[in-house]
Amino acid sequence: MGAPLKGSPPPTPRRRGAVVAALMLSMALAALDATIVSTAVPQIVGDLGGFSVFSWLFSGYLLTVTVTLPVYGKLSDTFGRKPVLVAGAALFLLGSLLCAGAWNMAALIAFRVVQGLGGGALQGTVQTLAADLYPLAERPRIQARLSSVWAVSAVAGPGLGGLLAAYAGWRWIFLVNLPIGAAALWLIVRHLHEPDRARPERTRVDWAGALSVFACGGVLLTALVQGGVAWPWLSAPSLGLFGAGLALVALVVRVERRAAEPIIPGWVWRRRTIAAVNLALGALGLLMVAPSVFLPTYAQSVLGLGPAAAGLVLCVWTLTWSASAALSQHVYRRIGFRDTALLGIGLGALVLLAFPFLPYPGAWWQPALLMLVLGAVLGLFQLPLIIGVQSTVGWSERGTATASILFCRQTGQTLGASLFGAIANGVLAARLGGTGDLDSVTRALDTGAAPEATRRAIAAAVHAVYFGASCAAALAFLALLLIAPRVFPVRQEGARQVH
Repeated sequence: MGAPLKGSPPPTPRRRGAVVAALMLSMALAALDATIVSTAVPQIVGDLGGFSVFSWLFSGYLLTVTVTLPVYGKLSDTFGRKPVLVAGAALFLLGSLLCAGAWNMAALIAFRVVQGLGGGALQGTVQTLAADLYPLAERPRIQARLSSVWAVSAVAGPGLGGLLAAYAGWRWIFLVNLPIGAAALWLIVRHLHEPDRARPERTRVDWAGALSVFACGGVLLTALVQGGVAWPWLSAPSLGLFGAGLALVALVVRVERRAAEPIIPGWVWRRRTIAAVNLALGALGLLMVAPSVFLPTYAQSVLGLGPAAAGLVLCVWTLTWSASAALSQHVYRRIGFRDTALLGIGLGALVLLAFPFLPYPGAWWQPALLMLVLGAVLGLFQLPLIIGVQSTVGWSERGTATASILFCRQTGQTLGASLFGAIANGVLAARLGGTGDLDSVTRALDTGAAPEATRRAIAAAVHAVYFGASCAAALAFLALLLIAPRVFPVRQEGARQVH
């Protein structure tokens, strides 16, 4: 691995293992808090009120995580990974403590935003450190572990939140973060050592760019999240937010062009490899909405499964996704990063396209089988692209490049939730001859008041969403095929960056 730099203690497997454990704990915290609140909403609303704005408990956290990813990526390239990760973990824990003590819904939403400010640092910096910590040949192992932690935590979040809210009180949803986060923070401070690197005498931080990126992302993502939910798409609030967002896009471009060290440098879009992966992972985020959001509704409303069984039908893809990701190195070492990803997303498009052809009402094992296959092929798609991009840049650009592709994936998920929600509601309205949306129709099914025609309408709506997801997979395929070079320009590495 090369000799350690001066002032850096000799690396040991034990120390590196402690850092990996800290990264996995940090990833678990960021993933859990994206979903853990969902099943505790009745208890939270019953205690604090604010039913009309409770959706911001999720939106506020996810929006803040998403828009801060580019900022933290650049900061980690400027000041190092450790200070950014320590500051992010501390901010996340502070937000968790404040959430546990919230006295009304407005305060809880504000404190969730504080959590999100820390969560953005955790999500992006953990992925970057994984690439710093391991050479290219060993990266699939750590990245597969992180993918497994993310998938399991995201799926387990609602169940854990429901248990804590029912038996310990909803405030424990946030208090449970404190010992886990404290352990991760201690491991990072104690065992993570980055070698000294040459920096300019005067470090320039593009604070104007950071603020403009934050404002632009916040406005546009709010328009996507709330459009068609809090107000109609063509209403004054929706049009006003999109108009303001486009104006802020122009401002970001102007500010970043003039900045000496821009938060979003132009090279993340000028380099074919990174630009193609940005688009492909944006499409991945979009298509992931179909199973993660709509499959549980399909399983309960059409197949007649209970909530727990519906959750199992969904979570089976996490098993094959992580296993496939871990084994993907054996494929991309033979055929390359791009062709491995093309194989995965091409098969993924076919699997998604097969869903609308399932029989009605069908058996539970049919969508479960498709999810098993989908997880396997998407594991071949995502991980080689992340590792491939991280391997084409040096240490000083890795944080920015990683944050760029994660930002695009998160933005794709936000866009997918809005787009596919509109598609599902449109199909329901056409089938039922009214203006009902998926939420109200499924609530009617829970009370036993909906006829068989409604169940068929829900099946048609979810089938349309899966067809849209297959189109998103096709777009990812085309982005890689037409833009990405066949062979990624991998940089040769010398010594390991951190230990």
